[in-house]
Amino acid sequence: MITQYITTSDGLTEIEDFRPGCWVKVVNPTEKEIAYLVGQFGMPIDFLTDPLDVDERARFEVDEGNTLILIRSARREPEEAAIPYITLPIGIILTQDLIITVTLTEVDVMEEFLSGWVRNHDTKQRTRFVLQLCYRTALRFLRYLKEINRMTGVIERNLHRSTTNDQLLGLFNLQKSLVYFTTSLRSNSLMVEKFSYQSVLDMTDEEHDLYEEMVIENKQALEMANIYTSIITGMTGTFASIINNNVNVVMKLLTSMTILIALPTMIASIYGMNVPLPLQEAPHAFLFVMGAALSLSAIGLFVLIRWKVL
Repeated sequence: MITQYITTSDGLTEIEDFRPGCWVKVVNPTEKEIAYLVGQFGMPIDFLTDPLDVDERARFEVDEGNTLILIRSARREPEEAAIPYITLPIGIILTQDLIITVTLTEVDVMEEFLSGWVRNHDTKQRTRFVLQLCYRTALRFLRYLKEINRMTGVIERNLHRSTTNDQLLGLFNLQKSLVYFTTSLRSNSLMVEKFSYQSVLDMTDEEHDLYEEMVIENKQALEMANIYTSIITGMTGTFASIINNNVNVVMKLLTSMTILIALPTMIASIYGMNVPLPLQEAPHAFLFVMGAALSLSAIGLFVLIRWKVL
């Protein structure tokens, strides 16, 4: 799907055709649409197909006056999805007079521009628009990292009350999201740092300040992702140890109970044999047998407690 927008006094306005200074938003294009854009702007077909690969790394590439900037952005998945957050590539193509963005699906950060959430953006100021897009991408990572931290806290409190497989799987899925975030933020940071010394974008002083803020936010998001990953890894190891310890306690208790039950069972089994036995003719033989069985159980219980088995 291809849609065009341009900044007017009323904000972003959808238009019907390509104009200098407009933003062309491409989402999951068909082969026909890709061929049309290649013919219209003379860019390599890879500029349009690479952003459709969910595993594509962040990078930039220049070819005959067209520049591809590929960054990775965070996306919140629907509630029924196993993994709550993933990352997807965004292809930003700078032609001679307009901007093209290419994504496989709708990306959250794009909606911030379309809804008017991002202020002071202008599609005619291409460099500023690209920097704002990268900056909002970094902020989106930070926002989702805070949500992951809150979700981790909820799972931790639930695990303190009772440990279930669903909670442990939820913790594992959050950890997978953090791995995606860490990998994407690391590649984003390496890519945007090259802007300053490879002259990918011609920046004014004001735009350079925005670029510096973007670099700082990327680094902060990467540090937060690393910290939260370490926290979840530590939590997972701790709860695994707690589960193993609980299993050991239960097994120890069951073994001890088996021993205590086995002692009177042994006495009863002996006196159940069809052979001559001591005191079998005594009037109080039953009481003697029960007393001996209970005495052995009491002695066994005392020994287990003394050895701190129970």
